[in-house]
Amino acid sequence: MMGKRLDVRKTHKLFIGGRFPRSESGRTFRWEAPDRAATANICRASRKDFRDAVTEARGASASWAGRTAYNRAQILYRCAEILEGRRAQFREELRAQGTSAAAARKEVASAIDLLIYYAGWADKYGQLFSRVNPVAAPYFNFTVLEATGVVAVVAPSESGLLGLLAALAPVITGGNTCVALAAQDYPLCAVSLAETLHTADLPAGVVNLLTGFRAELLEPFATHMDVNALVYFGDDRAEIAQAESCAAENVKRVTVCGRAEWEGTPALNPYAILRTQETKTTWHPIRF
Repeated sequence: MMGKRLDVRKTHKLFIGGRFPRSESGRTFRWEAPDRAATANICRASRKDFRDAVTEARGASASWAGRTAYNRAQILYRCAEILEGRRAQFREELRAQGTSAAAARKEVASAIDLLIYYAGWADKYGQLFSRVNPVAAPYFNFTVLEATGVVAVVAPSESGLLGLLAALAPVITGGNTCVALAAQDYPLCAVSLAETLHTADLPAGVVNLLTGFRAELLEPFATHMDVNALVYFGDDRAEIAQAESCAAENVKRVTVCGRAEWEGTPALNPYAILRTQETKTTWHPIRF
């Protein structure tokens, strides 16, 4: 007779360049459910892990930005499809992290809807925000958008799934690649989200997800010279001042977002895509 079967416990890893490595330092931190019913060892990303992730994001940047907007929309929609199929798992992980059953159902549904929303905007925001500028001269003047490049994202600390997706989706919809730091207290959904993205035809390096401590990683996120923009979610004044001060070293754009930018209807906003877009203006002479 076989004894009682033991569950296979999940190994929580980083997501860098389409792979799932452990931290190069070998470090982990202990996560414990609020009711102490579950525990896990979570990879504690280091500065070296972040640098590796930026290298992967840079390598994927040109290819992702060069894809058609329609293709990016297809991939985002595929992410939503897979998330829909795994919604029971995400609800269970949210509940393990202290979310009520009703709130977990709402958060997963909102996360799926958010992906569908930005998939719909992927091939439309360019027409909305680009323009022909009126000029009193013998030339045309066009303004169009293009991706900023590699974006570092510090996800909201209060949300394990919806906040992370609300931070990521506008960035990659606009053709950027990113390195994101998940919420320290809600790491379970971040690891599962990485698995979802990995199976949704998202090219390796477009999204890189790290788990670890803000206090350790915020400075390299802001100072890295090959990161073009930083999107920070939170209201800690000391962290915001640190991010803005460090980012000034290479004139990196810093966008600070509050709770309204990821929770509820305000998170569904095409203007969020503009956080990580550059405007290019072209003059074209007119022949008479």
